[in-house]
Amino acid sequence: MSETVAGGVLVVVEGVDGAGKSTVLRRLVEFCEARHLRCVLSREPTDGPWGKRIRGTAETGRLPLAEELELFIRDRKEHVESLILPEMARGAVVLLDRYYFSTAAYQGARGANPEEVLAANEQFAPEPDLVLLLDCAPEVTLERIRKRGSVPDEFERQEALEAVRRIFLSIKRPFIRVVDASAVAETVAEKCESLLEEILIGKA
Repeated sequence: MSETVAGGVLVVVEGVDGAGKSTVLRRLVEFCEARHLRCVLSREPTDGPWGKRIRGTAETGRLPLAEELELFIRDRKEHVESLILPEMARGAVVLLDRYYFSTAAYQGARGANPEEVLAANEQFAPEPDLVLLLDCAPEVTLERIRKRGSVPDEFERQEALEAVRRIFLSIKRPFIRVVDASAVAETVAEKCESLLEEILIGKA
């Protein structure tokens, strides 16, 4: 039987593409399972109708900025209402692959005001207990993407990712922890596990 945490825990893994989010999230799931904690893994954009439209634009071409931002808001509101808040109410550790910080960074790189994006989302989206910002130079992350056989898409061009990285690092919130993602994967995962453990101890 899974253990729960009063009020739940919301953990977000952020960073530019190729920073190692998938590896960290897999390790965090294993970390929770080893402790018999109820754990739910999700991502943004979601697989819902709004999220699918957003994902499709990586291949079909970007939407106008205002329309793109509106889709992210709609997708996130549905995500919050249908999964994030209910699972937190059940005492789960909710692990997210991206959240509204990515919207601020990626759409900010297109010209949106990052602080305005954050403020709009913080009106309805629950505050995370922990944001693990995996920081790594885009030239390194793009090489990782190429080595795994992927072709960088519209979201993954170096100049754009450098702007995204700058915005990520400019966001100041007390729950954000910057993790050096240029280190070997094991070291990065262990650091993230340690930071999650600190949160769980604080909730005990």
